[in-house]
Amino acid sequence: MIPVKAISRQIPRWQRELAQAITDPAELLGELELEPALLPAARAAAARFPLRVPRGFVRRMVRGDPNDPLLRQILPLGMELETAPGFVADPVGDRAAQAASGVLHKYHGRVLLIVTGACAVHCRYCFRREYPYTEFQAGADDWRPALAYLAGDSNLREVILSGGDPLSLSDRRLSALLAALDRIPHLERLRIHSRQPIVLPERVDEGLLNALAGTRLRLVLVVHANHPREIDADVRAALARLAAAGVTLLNQSVLLRGVNDSVAVLAELSEALFAARVLPYYLHLLDPVRGAAHFDVNEIEASAIIKTLRRRLPGYLAPRLVREQPGQLAKTPVE
Repeated sequence: MIPVKAISRQIPRWQRELAQAITDPAELLGELELEPALLPAARAAAARFPLRVPRGFVRRMVRGDPNDPLLRQILPLGMELETAPGFVADPVGDRAAQAASGVLHKYHGRVLLIVTGACAVHCRYCFRREYPYTEFQAGADDWRPALAYLAGDSNLREVILSGGDPLSLSDRRLSALLAALDRIPHLERLRIHSRQPIVLPERVDEGLLNALAGTRLRLVLVVHANHPREIDADVRAALARLAAAGVTLLNQSVLLRGVNDSVAVLAELSEALFAARVLPYYLHLLDPVRGAAHFDVNEIEASAIIKTLRRRLPGYLAPRLVREQPGQLAKTPVE
């Protein structure tokens, strides 16, 4: 019999951290010394969209502050249960863009591959919080329909791994998928959209770096940070390892009421990202997903924020303000 300690050593640290994520609202409130009065609403909202947050991310939050900007992104609230006009289950038209099992084809020359429904953290504003992953993601054990679609369209140059979070895949499964993509000759670039280097920096370990090093495709990793306090020493070290491996690092944020809806916070975020070798890329207006209306910042206010931000920062540090609209062939710039 293999000793328990030996088994533990065989499981990557990031998977152990993931398994120990907080999923009980009562535990989260207790950990952060928050009022128990928040619990009934948190439990009601979590029954619709479950709570999930790594303990390392919780440690970056301020104890006793229910308005902490990191906490606001992950704490279930009763407002999520309220109906808001225009806020729907599929706000960006994912279902209409389904081209094959797990393949979303919206834009010329590139497709998005939904490889898993699993995430390290459940962001309360997630535009796929109601996405039917079991029905539409590429099969966990059978990538053939998705790969056949990619191989059959010679106009494709880029594949985007999404989810869920594609870095939730084990190194073995990720390596197998990358090897299959490598065999499609017209593919040139691989883009990975992942929040894990931010909320679970342990994921950027030797196993992941070896998996990424094995592909011929040019690599772009788009991380997702919304507030400068998300970027601590562990995150900076993880991003440095990716940059040293030759991965192009970009960031996309969502403009969120009560989180980053100020010029000062966004400027600090851009500076923190660039210091960590990440280029600010997109600042998204909130996708109108059901349950997230309390995060919304209207377009007039958002435009005023981004115009002031451009005056404060060098051009390369000011992200592009965009929205995604169903049926459009690219992100729509907002001025």
